[in-house]
Amino acid sequence: MQTSDKGVEALELEEGNVLRAYRCPAGKWTIGPGLTAASGVITPKAGMVITAQQSRDLTKKALAAKYEPRVALVMTGAKQHEFDAGVLFDWNTGAIQKASWVPLWARKAGKAAISEKFRLWNKGGGKVLPGLVKRRDRELRILFDAEYPVLLEIGRPSVSLARWVLKLNFDEKLNAMTAFGKLGYKVGLDSLAIPAAEIRRFQADHGLTIDGKIGRATLSTLQRRLDAAEKAKPVALASVSTTATGVSATAPTGMSDITDWIAAQPWAIGAAAAVIGLWGLWLAWAYRDVIAAKIQGRAPRLAATLRSF
Repeated sequence: MQTSDKGVEALELEEGNVLRAYRCPAGKWTIGPGLTAASGVITPKAGMVITAQQSRDLTKKALAAKYEPRVALVMTGAKQHEFDAGVLFDWNTGAIQKASWVPLWARKAGKAAISEKFRLWNKGGGKVLPGLVKRRDRELRILFDAEYPVLLEIGRPSVSLARWVLKLNFDEKLNAMTAFGKLGYKVGLDSLAIPAAEIRRFQADHGLTIDGKIGRATLSTLQRRLDAAEKAKPVALASVSTTATGVSATAPTGMSDITDWIAAQPWAIGAAAAVIGLWGLWLAWAYRDVIAAKIQGRAPRLAATLRSF
């Protein structure tokens, strides 16, 4: 059994369909609706661009090679819309073979019992994510009612305003807009009136497709900027707290025992500095795309080189 065209379209709406390779929050090169080298159908690289048709063809290959066989194995006798819902769930979770809702569905246990177990798959990093809560609801509507999501555009899109490509709730949009603002992009706090020029500026700074649309690549890159800043804090803190004369006055209480011990061991100061330096170098390499964005205006060639790895 194969995923229907409506199922593939629903997948693209959920994942976005990015035609220029970008780094996901974990740093893996990604293209199309979330295709990485692990998909087995393409190895995305810096600067790679594909067409919409190529993306659709690659998606179908990935589905046929990995996801559809798994879903067919555990959802025997599924109707087309039920199969599509299983594929969408597995694409996102990779857990169709161990999900507790599947045996309930096979036994026709009832909508309430299946939905309860289905909705448990709403966490990321141990926390309930509003986006996954909404996504599970959309997948359940496909599973039970053959109700597929569609992209609705009211009127003609404004070229002066950015458009949200993915389905996000108010809090997710607000968090993204706040993050853009902290990075110096003047997007405001009205999710319906974000200047497309500011989003295009962010995209240009980060080597993305410059279209003024807030989609998967743009949001993933934004997340990497946030992650890089968060991970850099311990390096900066350690570098000012562990000095040749001992512990700085700004060292937090939680680090005081460690830094006091280092200050009392002359040999340990050099070792600590070396560890901090190595960690800083690793961090710089892991987030070289973020460094590239920061030097884009002053050194565009070096920025392009950093993005090429």
